[in-house]
Amino acid sequence: MTLMRDEIFEQPGILERSLNEGLSVAHEVCRRATSFDPNFVFIAARGSSDNAATYARYLLESYTSLPVSLAAPSLFTLYKRPPDLKKAWVIGISQSGQTPDIVEVLSEGRKQGAFTLALTNDPLSPLAKEAHVVMKLGTGTKHSIAATKTYTAELAMMALLVAELADSNGLRVGLQRLPSAVQQALSLEEKVKELTSRESYKQAAHSLVLGRGYNFPTALEIALKLKEVAHVFASPYSAADFLHGPFTIVDKSLPALLVGANGPAIPGLLELAQNLRELGVEIISIGDDPGLLRFATPAGAALPLDLKGLPEALSPIVCVVPGQLLALHLAQARGLDPDHTPERNKVL
Repeated sequence: MTLMRDEIFEQPGILERSLNEGLSVAHEVCRRATSFDPNFVFIAARGSSDNAATYARYLLESYTSLPVSLAAPSLFTLYKRPPDLKKAWVIGISQSGQTPDIVEVLSEGRKQGAFTLALTNDPLSPLAKEAHVVMKLGTGTKHSIAATKTYTAELAMMALLVAELADSNGLRVGLQRLPSAVQQALSLEEKVKELTSRESYKQAAHSLVLGRGYNFPTALEIALKLKEVAHVFASPYSAADFLHGPFTIVDKSLPALLVGANGPAIPGLLELAQNLRELGVEIISIGDDPGLLRFATPAGAALPLDLKGLPEALSPIVCVVPGQLLALHLAQARGLDPDHTPERNKVL
């Protein structure tokens, strides 16, 4: 057993607890945000939290119509040329609350008169001290090097907040279903272990990870885990962007992981999967669409999820879980220790 696996399997319980405990804070944030009446949302994050910020952008823009900008922290720390944030709602996402440039973004926002919110595990952290309101992730101490439970908690807290901001019963009902959906995703572990034992995956130095819409951030996060833990140079793309140039690099030596849930993004993913299969590419499919799952090759490379009762907007919180398992077990199949990577100290 590994710390990474332990934390992956903590996720259903964490989600259930955090969603219950975070509701009152979500109400407070909604009240403060509505009173502030921002012109736009400005989100700062690094690493896995930056992928959570990309998810938050899709969620906020689609459900609240507020435009969202993702911060370039170097403008604050290196160039000392921050944008005008007087009418911004500035959100900092960092599980530790220690990342200096994310703290700097919130600090500058607060100086300019912005409304500031921190999503973090530590309500006493430097990031939390710069926030008008703190939403605690509630994941407990993170021991694993790779972020897993903290990533899904960040997504869930943003979804809880948007459900209240948008007064969306669809999101509220879906959030109640999340823990059981994640539990079902964890039941795919043996299938994932069998898949990662294949020599073609054990030897792969590169791979593609493709998604679109709400699950584009999922592609980003799974690719990060594959690089960080399994030492696979995984390249993530929006399925739409991949057709504009990068498709020319495709050949059968480059396996691809496609992730998607039933919704408007599926037709484009199916077309892309067809093109990849015609070129002999091995495909791993994650999601609930039967057509996408049928494109998986070889047999056993389809990782089906039970997403009934979940809006597509919540599917990334479930779809990422098989990707976490894939990175974990591929690392072990390649003789790597996911808890002791040659990685730097990080405070994401």
